Amino acid sequence: MRVTLLTILLSLFVANLQIHAQNQFTDSLFKIQEKRKKELQRRIRWMTAANIAGYGAAMTGLYTAWYRQYPQSSFHTFNDLGEWKQMDKVGHLYSAYIESMGSMELWNWASLDRKKRVWIGGLSGAAYQTVIEILDGFSAQWGWSWGDFSANIAGSSLLIAQELGWKEQRIELKLSYHNVRYSDPILNNRSTQLFGSTTSSRFLKDYNGQTYWASVSLAPFLKKRSWPPWLNIAVGYGAAGMLGGFENISKDGNGNIVFDRGEIPRYRQWYIAPDLNWKKIKTNKKGVRLLFTLLNAFKLPTPTLEFSRGRFKLHPLYF
Repeated sequence: MRVTLLTILLSLFVANLQIHAQNQFTDSLFKIQEKRKKELQRRIRWMTAANIAGYGAAMTGLYTAWYRQYPQSSFHTFNDLGEWKQMDKVGHLYSAYIESMGSMELWNWASLDRKKRVWIGGLSGAAYQTVIEILDGFSAQWGWSWGDFSANIAGSSLLIAQELGWKEQRIELKLSYHNVRYSDPILNNRSTQLFGSTTSSRFLKDYNGQTYWASVSLAPFLKKRSWPPWLNIAVGYGAAGMLGGFENISKDGNGNIVFDRGEIPRYRQWYIAPDLNWKKIKTNKKGVRLLFTLLNAFKLPTPTLEFSRGRFKLHPLYF
């Protein structure tokens, strides 16, 4: 009887200790969760404010540096689908995709719910680019372009569709650039008039030197996982011989021809090359991971096979 009573008392004592310990653990966990919740809320508020302030400043700077130099008009549209061998449309596709990717990664840092960050981040690229289209629509020099708008939507959609379907980016858009110079001083002068003289200006404006890539990660598609996850195959698109939007002829305000090199062929270029998926290189350092994410927006120079004007050409190293 005494043993039974002692056992019961001991059991009650142990149970009381467990309950007390559980309560303490629950209180500690609650405090940790509350602290974590406040930290996440702070990050989300910070991200929201940073997006509004940063984009507002960027658009103000763009308007001051670019659009204010040209006469304004009422809102209008124009059809530029045939310009620059559609290189500008591919550029819009790439820009919206990269901006969406960057926004989604930032919302990931803020620990926003996965589907929310995919949709909010994913649509950001199209939203940012659409504001630029609206500014174009009020500029007498340009106009709202349905081709640009469609490319913006396609770029954001590419990111969102992969995140929802595969929960990763198996097809990533990238950019490479090489500086184009001509032996003919007249062509160099025309190129400078159109694209600027500095490398940074030409990087942004000279479609002759830009190549856009769809870099495909093959490892997830292969049943045998012997393919290195960091090794991609990239398919590229570019164009050359373009010294004007639609043709290599330019006229002044009175309709007089001031530049005529219509004999220079304008042609498309297609490429295939190996590529490096920086994101698949394992590292525990956050700074290095961030660097790899930024590098993944650009195509690494590698040996490349080009097809253009009906023939193939091998580049030992293509930029």
